[in-house]
Amino acid sequence: MRSTLIGAPCARALDARRHALTPPPPPPIKQNNNNDNNNSKPPSLPTLPSAPGARGGQQRGPALEDDLGADDPDEVVLVETEVPSVPGRRCRIVYRCNGAAPIDAARVEALCAKVGWPQRPRAKLEAALRNSFLVASLHLQVIDGGDGGGAPGPAAAAAAEETLVGLARATSDHAFNATIWDVIVDPDYQGQGLGRALVEQVVRALLRREIGNVTLFADAKVVEFYRQMGFECDPEGIKGMFWYPR
Repeated sequence: MRSTLIGAPCARALDARRHALTPPPPPPIKQNNNNDNNNSKPPSLPTLPSAPGARGGQQRGPALEDDLGADDPDEVVLVETEVPSVPGRRCRIVYRCNGAAPIDAARVEALCAKVGWPQRPRAKLEAALRNSFLVASLHLQVIDGGDGGGAPGPAAAAAAEETLVGLARATSDHAFNATIWDVIVDPDYQGQGLGRALVEQVVRALLRREIGNVTLFADAKVVEFYRQMGFECDPEGIKGMFWYPR
């Protein structure tokens, strides 16, 4: 597998140039608020352990391409924790890929606005999500009614409040190549390993589909982040090149 990090302007910069004039931002998306004052600040989550496929340290664990499994899991619980102030309440981050329900473009817009990305036309964003080869997402679930203080049962999980906190998507020729786009994590949950887990899960999903050449675009400040997962800048002198209309 080759994972390429193209040393070129990031995708957000391209969109900013092509859509310099955009309509005003959409109104904020109203989230469920059944938790009253307990939702005034994001729940504290434990930091995810070191990723098995990370390549930035002295010790290297199994590579991302090891033990892929035959099929994508319906969802992966990345991290779960209790809410000490509310007995029986748990919070968890769930990863999904190409879920049964499409991702709401309005919620993606709200997430992009939260990290300061330039706004893109809603219709084009909807088309990008619809036409992507993979759309992966992270969701914060707030679950009441664990089984005796343990893991929540299926009914409790199904009734959980859910908030979109992360997204990545990939385009592909369905045979050889794929490019990862729009990797984003809610600022309230950054620094906990979720971005790394999101990208790793996307790469593994592509490998299960026998897509072996994976590329992405990155800002200079996150190049090292991707290097630690095995991406290379300008491998063998390959350069990203861009054409802009005048």
